[in-house]
Amino acid sequence: EVLLVESGGGLVQAGGSLRLSCAASGFPFDDSAIAWFRQTPGKEYEGVSCFSSHDDNTWYADSVKGRFTMSSDNAKNTVFLEMNSLNPVDAAVSSCASGGPHTVCSVYAYAYWGQGTQVTVSS
Repeated sequence: EVLLVESGGGLVQAGGSLRLSCAASGFPFDDSAIAWFRQTPGKEYEGVSCFSSHDDNTWYADSVKGRFTMSSDNAKNTVFLEMNSLNPVDAAVSSCASGGPHTVCSVYAYAYWGQGTQVTVSS
């Protein structure tokens, strides 16, 4: 069974930081694509950061470049999203997702999803 479990969300003041974690199991972690998406009420999921082992490339949305960093601890099958300089527009339910080693950062390319963790940013 593929399982993705996010943690690390919470409430933070504007300008602050949060580190999200996604513990993964049930799939070849080193031969996959894995990503962070976020969703705000009334809006579709937005790709935040996507990584694929196919080309070892990490893609970031323009809105988070320079502020967010995706990383992993392969020994623990865990992926992280370090979020710095948060602002209210970053408030969302953040989810990690996995799929085959593709290079498309789209929700439709990811077959497995975590339950999401809430990120709230106060001004």
